[in-house]
Amino acid sequence: MAATSHELAAAPTPRTASLAAQVGAAERRHLWRMLALLAPSVLFTAFFFVVPLALFMFRSVDNPEVPGYLPQTAAVMQAWSGQGEPDEAAFAALAADLRAIRDTPALGLIGRRLNYALPGFRGLLTRTARRLPAVDDTATKAAFLAIDEKWRDPAIWGVLHQQSGRLTSFYLLTALDLEKAPDGEIRRVAPEQRIFIDLYGRTLTVSLGVTALCLLIGYPVAAVMSRAGPRAASWMLMLVLVPFWTSLLVRSTAWVILLQNEGLVNKSLIALGLIDQPLALIFNRAGVFIAMVHVLLPYAILPIYSVMKGISGNHLRAAASLGAPPLRVFRTVYLPLTLPGLAAGGTLVFVLSVGFYVTPALVGGPGDQMIGYFIAYFTNSAVNWGLASALGALLLLVVAAIYLALGKLVGFDRLRVR
Repeated sequence: MAATSHELAAAPTPRTASLAAQVGAAERRHLWRMLALLAPSVLFTAFFFVVPLALFMFRSVDNPEVPGYLPQTAAVMQAWSGQGEPDEAAFAALAADLRAIRDTPALGLIGRRLNYALPGFRGLLTRTARRLPAVDDTATKAAFLAIDEKWRDPAIWGVLHQQSGRLTSFYLLTALDLEKAPDGEIRRVAPEQRIFIDLYGRTLTVSLGVTALCLLIGYPVAAVMSRAGPRAASWMLMLVLVPFWTSLLVRSTAWVILLQNEGLVNKSLIALGLIDQPLALIFNRAGVFIAMVHVLLPYAILPIYSVMKGISGNHLRAAASLGAPPLRVFRTVYLPLTLPGLAAGGTLVFVLSVGFYVTPALVGGPGDQMIGYFIAYFTNSAVNWGLASALGALLLLVVAAIYLALGKLVGFDRLRVR
């Protein structure tokens, strides 16, 4: 059958096929050039952000100490049912492991690790390792009990049983004020030990309060900047950026000087007759709010200003020409148009504030420290990296949940400034 005219037109000629091949090759070369340009940035982000973050979060469930330093004991404990008293094999395995590490730094490391789970375990382990006979003893259990009767305590063996695996839920449970009983039941810790849930509540309360204050103060400032002339707006923008010229530590230390009883703020208020006695503005929650708002205010102003700068005045004039009063124009026209800036600025301020460490440590009191202070403490002072990682991982999950909820409420497109 003869081909139709449409089929002949659709059939590729050698010339069109050659052009298509050239275009395809050019597109592939362009794609490879783009990937080559992006590769350094992607690799840098992966090696210096994604990988460290993943390792940091994995440390919250990692348990290398017990299986590494007490391998025979860990093997026996994993096979133990956890009920009653362990048999002679458990004592023999622990004795062999302690003899192998008692003259090495590993004894202190494993003692410190088990002491996290049960206070006093480090002293018991060290004392037992030093007093064990140098040779194998058939009466291993009797030897342990002769050294210390605490080896009869089921809690001792319960800790060894729970911590014998390569992965552990101990740090995450501790960060939630929970613990695992010897029988495996998860329960809340004693009331005097419940500190982390309140700490998360304090961190979120302070962060939300600082975010609200930054938006309340920054919104009118950004509005004035967006309506000012080019010269005035440039000067105002420079004043907003002035805090970035000094380090966070210097700015926080300056507030310690300004807010003390004999500082400039109290002296000025007394001189103006507004107060008779100095106000307590330092080493309390008020000082934390003042210092943090000062530090984070530019992060709220700049996103709002960038959105307001792109809003045409024709929208406001059109609403006013239709008879809407100024308040209604603001509520129904201007405010909705500025919501992307508010969402972006609020999210930025909140995410930065939940991890604040230096400012609350300098201007806050003992009851005003946030989660960042305790993460730094467990990292540097207590050297409890597992708990520090658990606190950080849970904080990351809380921030992510809040971000997802906010995105669901106002739309993810409004959480970024376009």
